[in-house]
Amino acid sequence: MGRAGVSFRRSMSRLAMAGLAIGFASMLPVHGEAQTFPEGEIHLISAFPPGSGSDVLVRFLADKLRPISGRTVIVENKPGAGGNIATQTMTRSKPNGQTIFVHPANTLASNFHLIKNNPVDARSQVQVAATINQQTVMLVVEAKRPWQSIAELTTYLRERGDKATYATAGSSGVIMCALYKERAKLDTVEVNYKTAPDSLNDMASGVVDFACHDPLFALLHQREGRFRILGIAAKDRLRAAPTLPTMSEAGYSMDLSGWFAAMVPAATPRPIVDQLNTWFRQVVELDETQKFLVNYGSDALISTPEQGQARLMKDIADWGEYVRIAKLTPQ
Repeated sequence: MGRAGVSFRRSMSRLAMAGLAIGFASMLPVHGEAQTFPEGEIHLISAFPPGSGSDVLVRFLADKLRPISGRTVIVENKPGAGGNIATQTMTRSKPNGQTIFVHPANTLASNFHLIKNNPVDARSQVQVAATINQQTVMLVVEAKRPWQSIAELTTYLRERGDKATYATAGSSGVIMCALYKERAKLDTVEVNYKTAPDSLNDMASGVVDFACHDPLFALLHQREGRFRILGIAAKDRLRAAPTLPTMSEAGYSMDLSGWFAAMVPAATPRPIVDQLNTWFRQVVELDETQKFLVNYGSDALISTPEQGQARLMKDIADWGEYVRIAKLTPQ
């Protein structure tokens, strides 16, 4: 074939080998933001003690996330400081999408105003990757009390003046009752309890006339015949509980909805945030999840990272006004 032919064949062989190398390299993980995510296990941070109501939700989501993500998913409990210990665990973690805080985002908004010298600035340190559900506080009375509506309860409370009382446990309940009290022009006296179950005996004995509690607690005791739910603090009725009227329908406008979100450090690269949004959207869309959320007294909430972040910013602004109305002092 001659030297020219041999040289040509060698050149073509080198080009072919180079082409194979390029093709093989294209199948390897790329370093940087586009690198295969995540490289290891995923940690969901829960701000609640193991086995508590909201921790059950976090663990349910972890079970559904495992097969969808194809990764090991571990729940870490970091209770205390009104959720701030768990929040800091997330904000101080590497922004690689492997440490995710699953929590009511509205709690971060309230903590922004209620915790003095708060080491966490949710406006700049937190990114909402995905939303999960929305729920709301509920105004309840003991089932044997005579009132069947907010209107009937309001008439009674106005007649009783400062002899009437109500129970609260948790900042959202405090706010709901404060908004009702202000807008109905009541002199009713607040009795604050460390936890919602602590108020049960006083509700049953009539020491307190009504209470504002979280939906899981309120619906549980309604099902067991202890409570009657007269109104909810959401702007619109819940799809999960369509028979429950809103406070706005009774003439006392309010929109106090809690919502769980999957949150990561603000510096997390956008491709990772988008991947998390896709995974949690798939989890929330499962029939099992939809049924679980209804039993939890909440509606599924699916949105983009931009929509979730915008809602967090709005809640932070709104809670400044709520704290003023309720006359709460940062601790």
